Amino acid sequence: MSDMAQIRIGTCVPGQVAESWAPAMAQAGFETLSINYHMELGGVNIEEQGPRLREMLEGTGCEITTLGYYCNPIQYPAHQRTLERVIDAAHRYGAKVVSTFAGAYEGESVEASIRKFGQVFGELARRCEDQGLKLAIENCPMGGTWDRLTCNLGFNPRAWEMMFQEVDSPALGLEWEPAHQMIQLIDPIAQLRRWAGKVYHLHGKDASVDLRYVQDYGVLCNTDRYAPERTPGFGDCDWRVILSILHSHGYDGDICVEGYHDPVYTGPWEMTAQLHALRYLKWCRGGDFVPNPWDR
Repeated sequence: MSDMAQIRIGTCVPGQVAESWAPAMAQAGFETLSINYHMELGGVNIEEQGPRLREMLEGTGCEITTLGYYCNPIQYPAHQRTLERVIDAAHRYGAKVVSTFAGAYEGESVEASIRKFGQVFGELARRCEDQGLKLAIENCPMGGTWDRLTCNLGFNPRAWEMMFQEVDSPALGLEWEPAHQMIQLIDPIAQLRRWAGKVYHLHGKDASVDLRYVQDYGVLCNTDRYAPERTPGFGDCDWRVILSILHSHGYDGDICVEGYHDPVYTGPWEMTAQLHALRYLKWCRGGDFVPNPWDR
């Protein structure tokens, strides 16, 4: 493990406001950024935005690692075309990872959507291979279930097994976070031990599971009732263990705090929570790297 790389701590920034927010996030101490778009680019010219953002961040020590476009390329060909555009533009941001949803036939099952996933993501993975990029599927259910999906079949490890059987590409992996598994009552630590080799990017988001509520009311209710999502440092996960697992599997990427979900530290408290997460995750990784004096 002597050559392991430091896992950097960053944050997620909505693409439409990236040029106004990114410098402030770098100044606050975040080491990386993930620039994210949801379902549409909102008129942003990503081919031009990337170089502008890189110029803004020059000399700050903060860089863009991930360009996210969360969409449904199975259901909507226009989403697939835009995702191809995002892949082609990633190098303009300096990003090495493109993150997205796996897509789905809305209202249908994983089984009904998986063949189309293979066709669409087989092409997308080859596109990423050609450009030296990783393509990471976020593990968010987006309100869907196994039998009635919304826009992302890639939320469950059973589906991951099917996905990677359909598309056997080193470019295709996961954008993982524990919160999305905890709302399914999956043990995220045990899961990460098994799947760490396929994790290409992490969202820093946690959850607090109220098992007493589950015993009383079950899980067929709003997840905010039994497993509210929390900013790291306020949830149930021991991120020291998560970081150790990542290191032991050679992960050399980053963890980007995905804010804007915590029901307690919200609104005017958002940045307070994100900076707490930044400090907490840096502490969990052991702080900043300090070289051994005897190795000099």
